[in-house]
Amino acid sequence: MIFEKRVALVTGASSGIGRATAIKLAQNGAIVIATDINEEMGAETISMIEQDGGKAKYYHMDVADKAAVKATILQAVSDFGPIKLAVNNAGIGGAFAPTHQVQDEDWDRMMAINVSGVFYCMREEIDCMLHHGGGSIVNVSSLAGLNGFGGNGPYSAAKHAVLGLTKSAGQEYATLGIRVNAVCPGAIRTPIIHEQAEEMFQKMVKSRVPMKRFGQAGEVANTIAWLLSEEASFLTGTSVNIDGGFQA
Repeated sequence: MIFEKRVALVTGASSGIGRATAIKLAQNGAIVIATDINEEMGAETISMIEQDGGKAKYYHMDVADKAAVKATILQAVSDFGPIKLAVNNAGIGGAFAPTHQVQDEDWDRMMAINVSGVFYCMREEIDCMLHHGGGSIVNVSSLAGLNGFGGNGPYSAAKHAVLGLTKSAGQEYATLGIRVNAVCPGAIRTPIIHEQAEEMFQKMVKSRVPMKRFGQAGEVANTIAWLLSEEASFLTGTSVNIDGGFQA
C-alpha cells in the first residue's frame, strides 16, 4: 500500500470531501487522524474506516482555535507518531450576499475557519515534518480560489488566500522534503452544496460544466491521495482543478 503505516491528518473529516479522503488514505495503508467539530459524524467516519479494515482515530478540533490545533496535533503525534501526510480540508460555505451587504460576523467567521484555520494547521504540520524527515500537504481550495464568485466574495477571498499559502509554502520548503499542493474542486456533491443555493449550482453545472454533472467527493479524494503520494513527487506549490472541464 502506498501510505503503509504513515500518519495522515485530515481536517473536516466528518463528511463530504474530508470523509472520502480519510477513507481513501486508510484504504491505502495510512493511519488516519480524523478531525472535525461534529463528533457524531466523526465517529461514523472512524467506524466506516475500521469496518473496511483500516486504522483511524477521531479528534475533536476547531481549526479556528490555534491553541486547540496545536494541542490536538501534539496529542496525535504522541499517540501515533509524526504526521507525514496532511489534508487541510475543513471549511464553511457562508451566506450569500453582495459585498456591500456582507456582515462583519460572516466575514470574520469565513476568514477564521477557511484562512486562519488552514494557516494554523499548516504551521503545526510543517513544524512536525521539518523535525521528522519531511512530508506532503494538500490544501483544499476551490474554483472560487481561481475566479470571482459574485454574491459570495468572502468565500472567494478565503479560497484565493488558501492558494497563496500553498504557493508560498511550496517555495519555502521545496528543498526540505516537504511538498505543499492544493486542489480546486468545482461543483462537487457535498453537504456544502445542499446548504447553499442548490438551484444556482444546478444551473452552473448545466451551462458551464462540459461533463454536465456534479463531481463526487470520492473523485476529489482520489486526486488528493495522488498528490500526497510519491507519484506526484515533482509537484509542489501548485493546484489541480477537479471541475469536469469548467476552467477549460
